Amino acid sequence: MPNNDLHGKTIAFLCAPEGTEQVELAEPWKAVEQAGGRPRLVSTESGRLQAFDHLDKGDTFPIDTTVNVSGHTEFDGLLLPGGVANPDFLRTDPNAVAFTKSFFDAGKPVAVICHGPWTLIEAGVVRGRTLTSWPSLQTDLRNAGATWVDEEVKICEGGPNVLVSSRKPGDLKAFCQAAVEAFAR
Repeated sequence: MPNNDLHGKTIAFLCAPEGTEQVELAEPWKAVEQAGGRPRLVSTESGRLQAFDHLDKGDTFPIDTTVNVSGHTEFDGLLLPGGVANPDFLRTDPNAVAFTKSFFDAGKPVAVICHGPWTLIEAGVVRGRTLTSWPSLQTDLRNAGATWVDEEVKICEGGPNVLVSSRKPGDLKAFCQAAVEAFAR
């Protein structure tokens, strides 16, 4: 039976200050909390995050800490929500890229959905890995040395850490379950 107990574990949710797909933040956040974990919102700036429902503004969320202040040692895992603008912004911020890469270097589990793998590509951590994403990223991932698959959720253990990936909001149920199980290891 899979372990879904995250008591005593803190999970970083890395998001740009604007452009995160709200459901891809809110549903995994709720799953981490329901498993007893402590989600923390990490961004490139302090203040509040403006989430989106596709192209429309959604809710705002308080940012707990920034990539300039916190490091992977404070967390047991990393979750990267999607939204088109969110990972596109994160991959241009050297501190966000370094923060992301540090979880791979430390062998900590990472979960990513939709357009989120753009940040992983920039961090140079997808070569030799198998993952899924929003379909428009498949060429980017292949060009970065990854194997892209069209699956609801992909769990890749062929690297220094467990990497969980999903394609879209419709995959969130499977994504949240696989992410919690990876974080619980």
